[in-house]
Amino acid sequence: MKITAQEEYGLRCVLQLAREETQGTPGSTLLVRDIAEREGLSVAYVEKLLWTLSHSGIVESVRGPKGGYRLTRSCHEISLGEVMRVLGGIPSEEEICSQFTGNHDTCVHHDGCGLKPVWASITDFVHSVFDKVPISSLLNGTIDVRFVQITSRNSSKPPAPAGAAVQS
Repeated sequence: MKITAQEEYGLRCVLQLAREETQGTPGSTLLVRDIAEREGLSVAYVEKLLWTLSHSGIVESVRGPKGGYRLTRSCHEISLGEVMRVLGGIPSEEEICSQFTGNHDTCVHHDGCGLKPVWASITDFVHSVFDKVPISSLLNGTIDVRFVQITSRNSSKPPAPAGAAVQS
């Protein structure tokens, strides 16, 4: 799994705002230049990231003498998955499959592909884990994720463990 710079740095900006929410006064904001300085990023790049996050409704810009940026909801209510999807996110199986079409417009295995269910299971699992991680848990390192059991989309039974005999 690849994490882009936009996802990494965007998450860092969100964490700065979450830290301000939990340590500052209610409704307090952070200036773009303060976030940029704390994270070692350019002001222009932080502005771009916050613009993207504000258009999704995760953060908001506040004007005036106490202006800056803040989260629109409590950091307990915003999930890692929500932020990741806004910043780029984990590609779906369709996106994965459309990347590797060889010399054709579409994958030659589009119908009856053996890999597509694997990509679907992995992306579903990653999304389900990310959606269970509130931003607040990233601040203090107390990630409490109850991992979901992977099941096939076509079956309610979990897959057999590797090396186990499959009964029909």
